[in-house]
Amino acid sequence: MIDSNVFNYVDVLSKAADAAWQRNELLVNNYSNANTPGYKRKDIDFSAQLRQALGSTRYEDVDSKVARVADMDLEAKVYTDSAAFSYRLDGNNVDPDTEGVELASNQIFYNGLRDSINQEFANLKMVIK
Repeated sequence: MIDSNVFNYVDVLSKAADAAWQRNELLVNNYSNANTPGYKRKDIDFSAQLRQALGSTRYEDVDSKVARVADMDLEAKVYTDSAAFSYRLDGNNVDPDTEGVELASNQIFYNGLRDSINQEFANLKMVIK
């Protein structure tokens, strides 16, 4: 069981959960800087990076794709969103309403990932019994 790739899905889900947690922190930071002159919102798009890592090969099964991604060192990359765009004259591009919606959406996504990780461990526990 040590080299059986049993935890591949857990590894990938864990990387996604880490990115969702990091995005949560960025969204809260954006919200708290909504009145800071010149502040530009920051975000993460881990799903695009994961989609690229999984690839679009039709001839490879999902287990093989996940095993390949589990071995990769995927790091969520932070980017500045619409650096040239601004809602206000002071150069700030944070919309508090949008940040609140994104924060709620990200929290639901994180909870889903957490539930998926718990389900994977429940499946492993059932197999062990």
